[in-house]
Parts: sequence; C-alpha cells; structure tokens
Amino acid sequence: MPSRRQKLTDQPEIPGLSLEQSSSGIVAGVDEVGRGCLFGPVVAAAVILPDSALADLTLAGVTDSKQLSALQRQHLATQIKALAVDCRIGYASVREIDRLNILQASLLAMKRAVLRLKVQPDLCLIDGNQRIPGLAVPQQTLVKGDQTSLAIAAASIIAKVWRDELISRLAVRYPQYDLASNKGYGTHAHRRALQQFGPSPYHRTSFGPCRCIPTAQLTGGKGEGVKE
Repeated sequence: MPSRRQKLTDQPEIPGLSLEQSSSGIVAGVDEVGRGCLFGPVVAAAVILPDSALADLTLAGVTDSKQLSALQRQHLATQIKALAVDCRIGYASVREIDRLNILQASLLAMKRAVLRLKVQPDLCLIDGNQRIPGLAVPQQTLVKGDQTSLAIAAASIIAKVWRDELISRLAVRYPQYDLASNKGYGTHAHRRALQQFGPSPYHRTSFGPCRCIPTAQLTGGKGEGVKE
C-alpha cells in the first residue's frame, strides 16, 4: 500500500488538470515574483484553493501572471482571495537579497509565505526546480508550475499584484526611476536613471546595473535615508 505522502506526491500529470485536483490532501501553491528586478523586495505567495473553486477559477482565466494584463491580474486576485481557503504573502528585503543572493532570498520569501498560512498544507507545490530549505512540509517542485498548476498560478497572481502595488507606492517617492512603468525591472530608462541619480535605498546593489555606480552617488536622489 502506498503511503499518504506518496499519494500526495506521486500523482501523474494529467493534461488540462492541475496536480492539486487529484491529490487527497491540502495543497498549497507557492510562487515568487520580482527575482529579476533591480529595485524592491522579492515577493512570494502561498495559496490554498478548495476543490469547489478550481473550476470557477479556471473558467475565470487564472494562469501564469506573466500572461495576463495588470487589470486581469487585479480582477483575478480579488476572486482568488474571496475563494481561497488561505492566502499569504512573504517577502525578502533588498538587504536580504544583497546579503544572501537572489536565489536564497527568493526561497526565503517562499518559506515565509508558507509559514504564515493559517491552514497547514499536506503538500507544497513549488514553482521552479529549487526546494525550499528547512521547510517541514512535503514539497514538490514543478518547472513552469504557473502554467500547469492552478494553485501555483493563483500564487503568482497574488504575489504579482501585491508587489506591483508596493512598487507603485514607492514610485511616488522615487519618481526619477520610472517605477510606475517598469515595476523595478531594468528597462533602458531605469538603467539610464541609475547612471544619472545613482541607486535609491531600495535598489539591489549586489546587482550589476546598481553596483556599477560611482560611490559618491550611492545615496541617490529623492527619499534619501529611507529605511526598509
């Protein structure tokens, strides 16, 4: 007889179905956003969906957040929050990114999101190929999981909307970097602003485009001295 954990983790993938639909336990989808950004924290979400919500969310268009417009993501995030059993955010700060490296900071953000869940999952589906270190909950990694698992896709949407809202607020404080448009990614305008103004306290100085700035500019422009 297979163990309960084997039943949870050894399910074959069925085209058109997410793995969590065929498991017998509580499954949390986990994803992060902002890994490639030059500015701001890396943000993760952990989402547990009830079986009763899977069909509705599929019909609503829940999928990889990168394939959706900002308006679609905002609308779907509201639906996901209304239907989810539990939904939590975790993040790693710019200082942690610079100290740990972006991969370890991303895994830390995902771990924090899972640990903040009020409902204990039997399995975490992790987008990508890296397991979360030190997490007691059984895990299964899924490469491109945001395209094959509804729970991971939901987590990608929740994390993306939360992070975009944070960056939009910070854009008011640091207007010179065009953050309202680039959301912290290294567009040409963003890199040009870095050369002109230097990095803000929310830039990742361990990243090349932020690091290659004359020392005299390191405190940057508007919002100088803001703490994380």
